[in-house]
Amino acid sequence: MKKVLLVGIMLIASISAKAQSYIGYLTDNYSGVNSVISNPANIADSRFKTDINLVGASAFLANDYIGVGFSELVSSDFDYDTDANLMLSSNNNFSGNVDILGPSFMFNVGRTSSIAVFTRARSFVTGNEFNGESLDDLDDSIDESQDFIVNEGDFFASGHGWAEVGLTYAQELMNKEEHFLKGGLSLKYLKGFGNAYVTGRNVTIDYDADGATLPDSSTIGTLESTGDLIYGRADDYDDDNYEYEVPNAKGFGVDLGFVYEWRPNYEDYVVTGADGEKTVMKDKNKYKLKLGLSLTDIGSVNYKGSLIDNYNINNTITQDDYDNIEDSDDLQNLYTFTQATEDMKAGLPTALHFNADWNIKNNFYLNFNTDLSMRSAGENVLRTANVFSLTPRFESKWFSFYLPVSSYQYNGLQIGAGLRAGPLYIGSGSLISTFTKNEIQGADVYAGLKIPVYYGQPKDSDGDGIPNKEDGCPKKAGPIENNGCPWGDTDGDSVMDNEDKCPEEAGPVENNGCPWGDTDGDTILDNEDQCPDEAGPVENNGCPWADSDGDSVIDKDDECPNEMGTVANKGCPEPVVTAEVQKSLNEYAKTILFTTGKSTLKDESTPVLVDIIGILNEYPNANFTIEGHTDSIGSEATNQKLSEKRAQAVLQFLITGGISPSRLTAIGYGESKPIATNMYKDGRQKNRRVEINLAQ
Repeated sequence: MKKVLLVGIMLIASISAKAQSYIGYLTDNYSGVNSVISNPANIADSRFKTDINLVGASAFLANDYIGVGFSELVSSDFDYDTDANLMLSSNNNFSGNVDILGPSFMFNVGRTSSIAVFTRARSFVTGNEFNGESLDDLDDSIDESQDFIVNEGDFFASGHGWAEVGLTYAQELMNKEEHFLKGGLSLKYLKGFGNAYVTGRNVTIDYDADGATLPDSSTIGTLESTGDLIYGRADDYDDDNYEYEVPNAKGFGVDLGFVYEWRPNYEDYVVTGADGEKTVMKDKNKYKLKLGLSLTDIGSVNYKGSLIDNYNINNTITQDDYDNIEDSDDLQNLYTFTQATEDMKAGLPTALHFNADWNIKNNFYLNFNTDLSMRSAGENVLRTANVFSLTPRFESKWFSFYLPVSSYQYNGLQIGAGLRAGPLYIGSGSLISTFTKNEIQGADVYAGLKIPVYYGQPKDSDGDGIPNKEDGCPKKAGPIENNGCPWGDTDGDSVMDNEDKCPEEAGPVENNGCPWGDTDGDTILDNEDQCPDEAGPVENNGCPWADSDGDSVIDKDDECPNEMGTVANKGCPEPVVTAEVQKSLNEYAKTILFTTGKSTLKDESTPVLVDIIGILNEYPNANFTIEGHTDSIGSEATNQKLSEKRAQAVLQFLITGGISPSRLTAIGYGESKPIATNMYKDGRQKNRRVEINLAQ
């Protein structure tokens, strides 16, 4: 059985792009103009006066469908069927891209900004969600006497090639010595070379080996299919002459990025001239930690007058019909076919990039980078695969070496190597994996040439680390803090000016060259004041009285100096209502008596309530609820009102006895919360009660 249509479509749909280019090299602080690819902010505060890229190319290929050993792959007798290991699933992916950076350059504009102009040619193919198991079944020799079913479902594939001419502007946004922030923006003019896509919607194929009976009573297989196949492309191919014309397609793109640097040793890279002006060394990296965040490839290319073919394959055909398919015309006769001419937008593979670079020590760095696709799989959509890379590197002005370890969404773990030597850069994110892994699922390589023009080391005659043009004493070594001049003793107090806090006023060594004063104004001189920066009484050696527990009662007046309390309780904590106290309250409350069927308190209840008032006064910060309860004799509504009135009666008595109303809440529960059965007199008596509980 011929498989041209199905196998072809599935092979096209098997491709998924990864946009990672120049793996390892782009994390180098000396990648120069190349670094705008990942983050346009990189070129601000660059190590280059100017940087010219002559040509650079990066190619990437990966998949999660097939794995091949390197030795088998390069062998002259390589056989796909026996040497390849298939990793079949219902969602296989392949990948491939080519990224060429043409003539490009960058230069600085003043001290705080930089500009870059770059040219770039790129090609992508991307696809998702093809059924590798079905593809393998169709690729094998199928016994036409056996039934089979293919459930491909939805799949997407697209390919796009285009060129870019970009302009990048990067600017320092914040320079607060230890904290540094820069931002960059790239505007790109896009010229499309070609775009095509294939989309499958709910594609299924059911082959019945004896599905149709012929006139001679023999049987023949039938192929029942469902779903839609959509094929869109820029219509610039001359079928007759096999010529391709570059389509009239253009668009615009944008890259945006920011970089933050933490510079804890900022002063080591600052030169203060004799005129007091500070200059930051341009030839050195100044950060301990660098964080980058960028969003790239925002935009699209518009292909005007593109063709969109739609095949509705909901049909049942015979084996002979299928075997006779030679071209698209035959397909159009078997399936419902429609074609439309319309403008087609090819979106760029928008991605979010996060980068963290740690300067371990001197020339050694550790970089973490991630590339995350911002596009979901869909019709005519280019998307990058998610990539996480950890790259240790050695970096100097003329030489760098990288060992990237990367985890790819579709390709697993890869280990590579790369280097930069003057104008040459070359490497691969999978070099080591290619030769060490039993099965290769992908590989990449990059190389390029450039003309770097670095910032040089300024002349320093006295060797004090300060360039002559910034050195106030170019022939005498001195610290940066003193403009390159040796320290003196202006006030003659034997304390050098760099250590003298009062360089123009003589003072003792023990006071850092300053005369004794009274910093806190408490009339006790600082040399005798145990707390010279805090005013305090003489009796406490010039220190303010302490409040160890922070309860606003100073220790000398605090009866509980190590335990937080209240002013009213002399610095001691207020007593806490315990379970025993709560129990005692309710025992008292049980003896509160009312006139039968009324809320009037009996006189004999007065001593009980007075005792309750005494208990509540012991806990002035505690709040209580007064709860009234009745038995079930009488109507529910009557009992509810009686319980509320009795609770209110007790509340009013307590308020009259001096308890704050804000501490009390009265509530009636009627007959709803009995604590004993209402069937008997004894139980009903227990249910006619008042409870006083700690408010929650």
